[in-house]
Amino acid sequence: MRNFAINTAIEAGKILQDYFGRKFTVSHKGQIDLVTEVDLLSEKYIKEQIASHYPKHQILAEEGGFTAAASDYRWIVDPLDGTTNYAHGYPIFCVSIALEQAGKLVLGVVYDPTRDELFVAEVGTGATL
Repeated sequence: MRNFAINTAIEAGKILQDYFGRKFTVSHKGQIDLVTEVDLLSEKYIKEQIASHYPKHQILAEEGGFTAAASDYRWIVDPLDGTTNYAHGYPIFCVSIALEQAGKLVLGVVYDPTRDELFVAEVGTGATL
């Protein structure tokens, strides 16, 4: 699952990079939070990958909410962490994907496509950059 999360975050990061600096739709989510069409595209990609590889796993995604399933595993997704920066053209944003098993976080992946930096933390193996 570690390699899956890494590869998925990197591919989602490519989506963010492809749209960065272009015109795209920005909406408000609540009074101060923004959501862009790029958030939605990245999240759609990530959720499709999870559903394809781990169809019985739950998904909690920032834009799309919770997808229930009969599993102890839950993926927690922020498809564009730093939406406000992204929407204003500041290159400080990332893709964040975590995996929870039976209520405990077991894996976390953060990918910064602008700097091509990948952070990974996994229970039992530590953290890497």
